[in-house]
Amino acid sequence: MTNTLSSVELSREQAVSERGFLAVSALLFIASTAATVAWCNAMPAMSEMPMAWMPMCGQTWWSFAASFVAMWMVMMAAMMLPSLLPMLRQYRGALRLAGGPSVDAQTASAGVGYFVVWALIGAMVFALGAALAQLEMTWPVLARVMPFASSAVVLAAGALQFSAWKARQLARCRALPAPERAAWRFGLRLGLRCAGSCAGLTAILLVIGVMDLRAMVAVSAAITLERLAPEGQRMVRYVGAVAIGAGLLLMLRTVLP
Repeated sequence: MTNTLSSVELSREQAVSERGFLAVSALLFIASTAATVAWCNAMPAMSEMPMAWMPMCGQTWWSFAASFVAMWMVMMAAMMLPSLLPMLRQYRGALRLAGGPSVDAQTASAGVGYFVVWALIGAMVFALGAALAQLEMTWPVLARVMPFASSAVVLAAGALQFSAWKARQLARCRALPAPERAAWRFGLRLGLRCAGSCAGLTAILLVIGVMDLRAMVAVSAAITLERLAPEGQRMVRYVGAVAIGAGLLLMLRTVLP
């Protein structure tokens, strides 16, 4: 009888923990989405204007970089949470089966590790964007070449969707890594896998416009479908075909009067 009561209490605790996890995840998604929409409406597409990559009057480069990475992290939370949530739920299940303590704390630590990867990517994106903006201001001819280069990136990213490399990266991302003693290390490994899987789609977002809401929604939907759809590889090909078509269309617009 005591064992039965203990198991019932344990089930209740797990149910409460799961509801709390879902509630916190939903709040994070809603808050990050609302903040991203507000930022997108307040700022120009950062790939379209070199001056948008420069600090404002009185702002240091360090503070400007920190504000960009913070904005990038909020945007990544809105884009990646729909595909990350099912994987974290699997991770929580594996922790419970292994009898791991503090499932909620372990989940939070894994989530932090996952988004640390995206924070580092955001820092690299900022450095690249600022460097390109400086080059465009130094050599204005580059500004005329950039639209064609951007369409070429979209075209190449679409072609990459059909490669064996993409298939391997997606398979690694869809396969949940084995739980480790250090949850943050598990999150880092998961973040690296998923960043590799959606590298081409992230490149498309960057060249179309970091703060372009339509591009953001399209890329987020593509990433989520690739990771969660039962036939992920088929979705990869569909996304690749759309990206190739978009790249060709953008390229035609740059060469036709």
